[in-house]
Amino acid sequence: MESSTIRILVIVAIIHFPVLIDSAVRQYKFDVVMKNATMLCSTKPIVTVNGMFPGPTLYAVEDDTVLINVVNHVNYNVTIHWHGIRQLRTGWADGPAYITQCPITTGQSYIYNFTITGQRGTLLWHAHILWLRSTVHGAIVILPKCCVPYPFPKPDKEVVVVLAEWWKSDTEDVINEAIKSGLAPNVSDAHTINGLPGPVSNCPSQGGFTLHVEKGKTYLLRLINAALNEELFFKIAGHHVTIVEVDATYVKPFKTDTVLISPGQTTNVLLFADQKQGNYLVTVSPFMDAPIAVDNITATATLNYIGTLTNTPTILTTPPLENATTVATNFVNSLRSLNSKQYPASVPRTVDYNLYFTVGLGLNPCPTCKPGNGSRVVASINNLTFTLPTTALLQAHYFNINGVFTTDFPANPPYVFNYTGTPPSNLQTMNGTKVFRLAYNANVQLVLQGTGIVAPENHPIHLHGFSFYAVGRGPGNYNPMTDPMKFNLVDPIERNTIGVPSGGWVAIRFRADNPGVWFLHCHLEVHTTWGLKMAFLVDNGRGPNQSLLPPPIDLPKC
Repeated sequence: MESSTIRILVIVAIIHFPVLIDSAVRQYKFDVVMKNATMLCSTKPIVTVNGMFPGPTLYAVEDDTVLINVVNHVNYNVTIHWHGIRQLRTGWADGPAYITQCPITTGQSYIYNFTITGQRGTLLWHAHILWLRSTVHGAIVILPKCCVPYPFPKPDKEVVVVLAEWWKSDTEDVINEAIKSGLAPNVSDAHTINGLPGPVSNCPSQGGFTLHVEKGKTYLLRLINAALNEELFFKIAGHHVTIVEVDATYVKPFKTDTVLISPGQTTNVLLFADQKQGNYLVTVSPFMDAPIAVDNITATATLNYIGTLTNTPTILTTPPLENATTVATNFVNSLRSLNSKQYPASVPRTVDYNLYFTVGLGLNPCPTCKPGNGSRVVASINNLTFTLPTTALLQAHYFNINGVFTTDFPANPPYVFNYTGTPPSNLQTMNGTKVFRLAYNANVQLVLQGTGIVAPENHPIHLHGFSFYAVGRGPGNYNPMTDPMKFNLVDPIERNTIGVPSGGWVAIRFRADNPGVWFLHCHLEVHTTWGLKMAFLVDNGRGPNQSLLPPPIDLPKC
């Protein structure tokens, strides 16, 4: 392989329970480099980590300290986010650009240093600046401590399966053109499974990923949605899978033939190779139940039983319809925390902050946006389109730098209307850099209310620095008098990324036990770009063990 060209590498971690020493220090080197990649019968340069797409899998054991030296060799500013890692008191290592750190500039490096506390399972890492996470992403696998078994049947092998999107064009060109026009960006040209889309109509020679299995054995598939903008269905012909974990949290197992997974979410499933010898189609397809354009190309892979004859036809399956709301809702409603003695669901029973945030789109004037007829599509939380500062919020907070942000983010919508009904006549939003301040260890209830402005849409909302419990969910407008009576405070699912349903709401609860500044945003990258984001500022508690650690000496400067 020539040094200037890289094939799309299939990064598959098939492991027989690697022996990792408990409570160790794991060290990784991430070189951010440009490589040429060929996909869909065309070649383009992409930003990668260590020349790989998807990037390398980061392995650790619960309670490990992890050091990742990220070195930037490209002409873009870079940051890396360790999505779902709690980052207890180590917000400097969280990674969102201009929230917890300034970017790593060309030729510079930064060592991300954090300890994994009380977590085990599958998470992901990805770039958290511009649209670089389209190709800069990979898996985080956190194994249980020595001699601690999984709370489900022991699998014979484990396989990392990374789902993503692919554009033939440079993704930075895609979003920059959209910003200039004021309209939505072009959708991707394909979905990928471990870096490969499978054959598509305009490139039938394109190969796909093959998962080889042995009849009678059990496989733990670690599914990750690293796509920029699309929720995805995952399905294997002729097989059901058993859901055992989401977002690094064990769940009450249940069987399904279809998995729904939003951008930023992870799902571990047990696959029992119990069917007859043969090849079985694997499909990854979009879920969108709103009038929004998506990439409707289904990615395909093959589940191959070892020993199957080469000319054996593949057993097919039909993916769910793009707007299969019932399939999506049934899956979400089936998720419950394990809530065992060893892994309890510690749901806050009292509430210190009762917050109500509307999430959705808007239209602001843009005289230069001719394709948008003088308007620009924006997004907001409580009608505030967030403006990224030029100094990182966490630095401004720690060093008491004035003029970077204010702490008056509204706790409730500033304008009351029928959020999921007829939109108001004025679709404009306000702009600003505001955070909401929380006292240390306070219990927070946050209702995320979708709106129908421009179009209702499912918003996968990600909260940095915390896991939270999804205690309620429903259609239409949240009713504060009746809906809390139906909340699940016993075994609600614990996540770090939750889908706000189209034309509906979700309620989450968490304890603000992690001091620092923590990003809350839609994990559809287009919506983050448009401003659907904010931050919580959690004050220090009492004493050093409840306080943010000082910044590292190599923290990038703005």
